Amino acid sequence: MVRQLAVLLSAGVFMAFAASGAAIAADGDVIARIGKEKVTEAELKAAEAELGPQFKSMPEDRRRFAVLSALIDIKALATEAEKAKLQNDPKVAAQLQFEHDRTLHNAYFAKNGVADVSDAELKARYDKEIAAMPPRKEVHARHILLKTKEEAEAVIKQLEGGADFETVAKEKSTGPSGPDGGDLGFFGPGQMVPPFEKAAFALKPGEFTKEPVQTQFGWHVIKVEETRDAPPPPYDQVKDQLRQLVLREKYMAMVGKARQQLGIEYVDPAMKAQVEAIEKEVESGQPDAGGKASGAAK
Repeated sequence: MVRQLAVLLSAGVFMAFAASGAAIAADGDVIARIGKEKVTEAELKAAEAELGPQFKSMPEDRRRFAVLSALIDIKALATEAEKAKLQNDPKVAAQLQFEHDRTLHNAYFAKNGVADVSDAELKARYDKEIAAMPPRKEVHARHILLKTKEEAEAVIKQLEGGADFETVAKEKSTGPSGPDGGDLGFFGPGQMVPPFEKAAFALKPGEFTKEPVQTQFGWHVIKVEETRDAPPPPYDQVKDQLRQLVLREKYMAMVGKARQQLGIEYVDPAMKAQVEAIEKEVESGQPDAGGKASGAAK
């Protein structure tokens, strides 16, 4: 029901790794000290979010210490790096700026995007999506699966002579649904192999195929019991998909507004030319050189 999404959020949207030495905490929040540096509970929690998966195979009672040990290692070498003035190295400075910006980016969206999605909003979006869904037909069918065309033709003659479909299916079908009278339940478009689907959807309730239908599984005789409009998926089943859809839209709107207010200038000539070319491709609907439609560059 809901469009499958590739959410444009980094893996760390819901977490932030505190910069070394940035936390100011009361002594009661201090977990350990390394030299003059304090390791706080807040830093440890941030580190657990970032580093925890590396220690997932460890017993739970050891995992917290492992993260703390890794955090102490990080702080130890970070202190040595500061003594060596590595923060002044252009490459290191650029990385520090990136981490600073990414942490603020994640924190801002977590507060103004993620935390702002309510159940009422998701339910309203569900109702909107359901109302916009076109009717989707489903059929309730039975089938009798046979190894040869001749066997299938013989079964069709039996049915034309008045034999009960369900009884014949139990006696002769080689498919796993045979003991259930060939009952396949309801299914919609795309759920069966094409030849089977085409034949089933061409039948009216109570009708069965007058010619055997061949698939890679064998030869089928198909009967449609009833048709219906497919019921919508339950809200709880698609709630997580809806949340991702709403989050993506909020993120794109938030970023778009910030970009527009700030203004974007591509200073590098080669980058500017590439952006302009991509924007033209998007406006014209033409694919890029890789054969895929490019995303808009703002």
